[in-house]
Amino acid sequence: MNLLKTATCFSLVLAMGGICLGQSPGKHLFILSGQSNMKGHRPDEAFTPAVSKALGKENVIVIQDAQGGQPIHRWYKQWKSPQGDQPKQIGDLYDRLMSKVKPAIKDQPLESVTFLWMQGENDARQQWGAVYGDSLVGLHRQLSQDLKRDDVNFVIGRLSDCGNDNKRFKHWTMIREAQVATADGNEQFAWVDTDDLNDGTNRSGKAIKNDLHYSADGYKTLGKRFAEKSVGLIKKQQTKGSAEKSNLPQ
Repeated sequence: MNLLKTATCFSLVLAMGGICLGQSPGKHLFILSGQSNMKGHRPDEAFTPAVSKALGKENVIVIQDAQGGQPIHRWYKQWKSPQGDQPKQIGDLYDRLMSKVKPAIKDQPLESVTFLWMQGENDARQQWGAVYGDSLVGLHRQLSQDLKRDDVNFVIGRLSDCGNDNKRFKHWTMIREAQVATADGNEQFAWVDTDDLNDGTNRSGKAIKNDLHYSADGYKTLGKRFAEKSVGLIKKQQTKGSAEKSNLPQ
């Protein structure tokens, strides 16, 4: 980096609280996965434009792979039920996801990796809430090990208020609480509120209220919130990295 670029970068660092966006040594990878509400989320509507604006379109890689109605054990390979059982079908959707991710990042230097997760309805239905928090942590660890990184960010879309009566989905509020507790307890995690996204009009033009799925506008808002939390975690990492570098002996 020449002196002019260094000075410009330093000015941006001061202006943006320690972050020099636009001088990225690598790409920012965003991996989106989960069940139906992630499948219904279209990144190009709001998420990708927002992270591209913040980080530079040329610096962003967005990969999405989701499937409706699936439990977390289709991704987390060490999952066990509260009774200690392990299902036969385990980790296959994670492998499918990574079959998209790895070719997309081949020979690409990565500055950051952010995993965005919108899932939990099936686990609430199956009454597996007791192991959900540990499963989130385990899935984060699995991805970190797979990508050989210790700085993977994890953004969780909390289940909406659709099942807060715990009638149809017995462990709904337990899953919500596990998502928040996991995110609040780890500096690499964040969570997104979705309680106001399931009212209005869906993409078929049908009016919905406290629906399992989100409205057309709700999915766009979800993308914006995902982007805001993701960029916030990346900025926090960059600030921390800049502070650590400044403390190195000259």
